[in-house]
Amino acid sequence: MFGHRNIHKYTWTSPDGNTHRQIDHVLIDRRRQSSILDARSFRGADCDSDHYLVVANLRERLAIKKAAQKFEGERFNLRKLNELEVKEKYKIELTNRFEALENLYVDEDVNRAWENIKQNIKTSAKESIGLLERKQHKPWFEIECLYFLDRRKQAKMQWILDPSRSSVDNLNNVRRDASRHFRNKMKAYLKLKSRNWKLTVRSTISGTCIGTLMTSRRGTSRELL
Repeated sequence: MFGHRNIHKYTWTSPDGNTHRQIDHVLIDRRRQSSILDARSFRGADCDSDHYLVVANLRERLAIKKAAQKFEGERFNLRKLNELEVKEKYKIELTNRFEALENLYVDEDVNRAWENIKQNIKTSAKESIGLLERKQHKPWFEIECLYFLDRRKQAKMQWILDPSRSSVDNLNNVRRDASRHFRNKMKAYLKLKSRNWKLTVRSTISGTCIGTLMTSRRGTSRELL
């Protein structure tokens, strides 16, 4: 349908590199088929699969909607306000900083006054509450994992350019090493996380038991008196 070379038309290659097939397609509704401008396969995409990535260019007329502005400011860990000690500390910090704003002149610029108030609130929150840490998608993914990804991509490109038996064996070995490394990294991270969770639960239970024991001892002593 679209004018491309044969290497950009097939989407699957057999392990021996001799058989090529077009078995992956893009499905679209009949009334929108004119929106497809182009479709082809990309052999260089690192998907760790014997199938190639299929990409289609679409042309669509969408309703205009004002995009929401992305928040780029600092995010504070507001959950800490549930702790009584942190909440009192934040109140004290805020009170001390706002004492300097009590003697403002009435004719002072409103914008400047608002900037001072906003800055004092942010500074007090940063010192007492702290910033919210961004959640990492894969904390176990380190620089060493990038090395295995680069090796796998290079091996696949070598197999595409030279689909010989040695290239196939090299690609399979590199894939196996990368998968084993990723699996070991994830297992080690989950094991460490589980161990820390067990220690936290154990310390919490121990503290609760000690508190209950001390309370019961005090009650027994009062009854004896």
